Amino acid sequence: MKRPEPKIVHKPVLVNQVLEYLDVKPGGIYIDATFGSGGHTRAILDSAPDVRVIAFDWSEQALDTFGTTLQDEYGSRLELVWGNFAHLYKLVKKLNVENFDGILADFGTSQVQIKTQAGFSFSHDTHLDMRMSPAHQKLTAYELVNKAKPDKLVDIFKNLGEEKRARSIVNAIVTERQKRPISTTKQLADLIVKVVPKGELRIHPATKVFQALRIFVNKELENIQSFLSAATSLLAPEGRLVCISFHSLEDRIVKNFFRQQELMQTLKIVTPQVVIADEKELITNPSARSAKLRAAQKISAS
Repeated sequence: MKRPEPKIVHKPVLVNQVLEYLDVKPGGIYIDATFGSGGHTRAILDSAPDVRVIAFDWSEQALDTFGTTLQDEYGSRLELVWGNFAHLYKLVKKLNVENFDGILADFGTSQVQIKTQAGFSFSHDTHLDMRMSPAHQKLTAYELVNKAKPDKLVDIFKNLGEEKRARSIVNAIVTERQKRPISTTKQLADLIVKVVPKGELRIHPATKVFQALRIFVNKELENIQSFLSAATSLLAPEGRLVCISFHSLEDRIVKNFFRQQELMQTLKIVTPQVVIADEKELITNPSARSAKLRAAQKISAS
């Protein structure tokens, strides 16, 4: 079977900072919990001799498109696992590896997913799906938008999208769905533009609603909580946990978790202040503007 050609590549963010805070060591074993198109994985493998990476992604498309190419290049140093990082502990136990020298997670949605999977982008008119891994999930954004109670949608848009006009947008959605189903990204985006004129914002008016739907459909915040607990338990003494977030809700979860674990003397925070991209990176990779990196180290048992 012919291997799919990677036409769209997601450029990884904060690569130098990831390597610095992972503190990659020769012969170490590392997890990239969010493989994507493999940029961070490649950087880790190239950073020190004999390093091994076990890379996870719950998008089978990402692994098929980009993972096989890297496996051809790095051989047994790279192992690919299809699965959600929320189930990291269960997935790792099948691999017979007790602990890891470092674990990385980039919680951002890759450009590959946005541009190739249904429902993620209001710039491409596709079915309102938004599932990162249809094989693992049932609920779609279509079902949510067309069937959820108005108060539920208001709550989602306000809390997960921080959308100030949530009630007005939901009123418009309810009126429209009584006439016909809202089935495509363009349909929903056009509806939102009528409520929130483009001139009022620096971003597209539909951005926050689409973010909120994506987070809810994919249970992104719950998955991060599960991942952080599992990752901490899987780290070797003095192993590093590095997390990259792209909006305040994700970053708050990571920051609070690290603080709690530091109080419990499980982890030691090694980034007193959040780490962001420098101007040089922003010139070549504008998507790094929202990236925030935090890292912590497993405290050795005395």
